[in-house]
Amino acid sequence: MTSSFLPYVQASRLYIPSLVVYQGVMGGAIGQTFKVLLQALTSEPVDPPTVISAYAQWLRQLMTANATWQGFIITAILQDDNLFSRQVQRQPWNTLSPRLLAAVRHDLTILQSLFEIRESQLLERIQTIMPVPESLTSWGEEVGDLHESVVMSLFYQQVHQGIPWGQLISALGNDYQRHGCGLMGIYRAFRWQGGHLVGVTHPDPVQLSELIGYETQKEQLLTNTKHLLAGQPALHVLLYGSRGSGKSSLVKSLIWDYGGMGLRIVEVTKADLGQLSEIANSLRDLPQKFIIFVDDLSFEEDEDDYKSLKVVLEGNITAPPANVVVYATSNRRHLIREFFGDRPRPSSSDEVHAWDTIQEKLSFSDRFGLTLTFEPASQDTYLHMIHHLGSSLPISKEELERRALQWATQHNGRSGRTARQFIDYLKGELGLGKESC
Repeated sequence: MTSSFLPYVQASRLYIPSLVVYQGVMGGAIGQTFKVLLQALTSEPVDPPTVISAYAQWLRQLMTANATWQGFIITAILQDDNLFSRQVQRQPWNTLSPRLLAAVRHDLTILQSLFEIRESQLLERIQTIMPVPESLTSWGEEVGDLHESVVMSLFYQQVHQGIPWGQLISALGNDYQRHGCGLMGIYRAFRWQGGHLVGVTHPDPVQLSELIGYETQKEQLLTNTKHLLAGQPALHVLLYGSRGSGKSSLVKSLIWDYGGMGLRIVEVTKADLGQLSEIANSLRDLPQKFIIFVDDLSFEEDEDDYKSLKVVLEGNITAPPANVVVYATSNRRHLIREFFGDRPRPSSSDEVHAWDTIQEKLSFSDRFGLTLTFEPASQDTYLHMIHHLGSSLPISKEELERRALQWATQHNGRSGRTARQFIDYLKGELGLGKESC
């Protein structure tokens, strides 16, 4: 270890409290335990048990997060929700405060000094204080597995070109504009839960290329989504049709093709529709574009939650957010259940304008600007799905088709869902047979 390492660590520790904009990077468990470790290493006199305990605590936090120190620093910067990361997404660069930009450069320089502290150097320093148990092995100094948005970021790429971090402010700002910050920088899919957005760690992996059939409907939905991403007027969409036809999968697949362009999906359950206006307004000022996804939408005749959805679809005295659309799926063209007995008779005296109420319910579906109909899959379409999904399976075409048609007859009919279920079953069966050989 060079004699300059300890003074370097001492200087880095003293500069951490001067972080202005990026205090949050060192505010979590990994950052806090690292500060404790630096404090223990630079204290006079040095207390060996305190040092080894601090090192173990820091290592534990890295392992819990499945992170390395260098990977943590880069990721935390790119995902930090702060004054700079928010403002650079919303306003032109030349309107940002020079004092703010100077503070960001200052912080990046400090964070670079922390990034350059290697675990091997820390271990070497600790070894001069006391023997380190062999079980406390190095967690590694490679950046390791990182979120896709981190790997693709200009900041990450330029860090590895050896450019001083204070000069990377433009690249960092560009990354915030492309990927967002905070939750929006980490996740592309969300649920509304308990009155706030919760990121979906493992979104449905369904890909657009896996969805066979309904090409016209697919193209119309993609075109509307592209309008949204381009900042052009986009329509609310009702995807209506038979069960298992791929309506929900089509919506969920959009984040894989367009998430990198700023698209985010927020899934809202029917039980939370009363908060729909609140949800939409919370997204209004964010730079990303949002699809509020309501799956399997329908209402009983005595429910009035549809009125909350109607406000978002049509707006009220407050203009609807330009960056938010609703995509809903349903098995029913008319979303509100109606019975013949509900229709007013001339002698009915319960409501003077009963027909107005009926028309309001029947016309509710018309509030969606675009309605896409998904009819039951034909046999040819179903078999096309089967061949596409099962192209790699070691089974003859004739046998695959015979069993697929038999499966559809015995189970849920011809649909994309049925095709997927059959192929999954067949993969398991063939895999099990292979293992028993």
